[in-house]
Amino acid sequence: MTEILAGVVSALWLGILTSISPCPLASNIAAVSYVGRRVGAPHRVLLAGVAYSLGRALTYVLVGWLVVTSILSVPGVSFFLQQRMNQVLGPVLIAAGLIMLGWLRLPGVNGHGSGALEQRLAGAGIPGAAGLGAIFALSFCPVSAGLFFGGLLPLATASHSKLLLPASYGIGTGLPVVVLAALLALGVGSIGRAFDALMRFERVAMRVTGSVFVLAGTYLVLTHIVGFSI
Repeated sequence: MTEILAGVVSALWLGILTSISPCPLASNIAAVSYVGRRVGAPHRVLLAGVAYSLGRALTYVLVGWLVVTSILSVPGVSFFLQQRMNQVLGPVLIAAGLIMLGWLRLPGVNGHGSGALEQRLAGAGIPGAAGLGAIFALSFCPVSAGLFFGGLLPLATASHSKLLLPASYGIGTGLPVVVLAALLALGVGSIGRAFDALMRFERVAMRVTGSVFVLAGTYLVLTHIVGFSI
């Protein structure tokens, strides 16, 4: 029970970090602001933010479920992970931590989707906001890719969690967006101050989490690959 709770909290935290990292955060604010101007009334701005968050969260849940299910459904891969998961997880955690710290960059990853489709969805009101969230969820930036593929998926695979941890991660990605949508409904000044506060928090949280990932990965490498007794 303790391991499950720790996994859920970790996945939720990774989701929050994904949502407030610079590239996704800028996309989230731009999308919610643009859709908000289209839907008009403040309560509809909040609904658009919720719809956008749900679209984004459900996409992460679906992708996570598909990847983890595919990995665990291959007998050879599943057996290998059961026997060697700690050896695999160590280098993966180090790489993910280095990405979070900005010391390692992923080539060929960007945060841009299909501009024309985004415009059409943004003009479709609240239902379109959900589709916009789904598209932006698939437009991985380097840090969000590191958190999702290097953080969540190894964690979910190691715990054989096909749905719970991806769902926790998806919820985590949606929470900051709902808060931003609520602030946007209250006034532009509020969201500006919230953006500044989130950026300051993100820099500290990303460094701390990245350092923890590197330390944890190093421990796993030393104990399960090098063979040191710590």
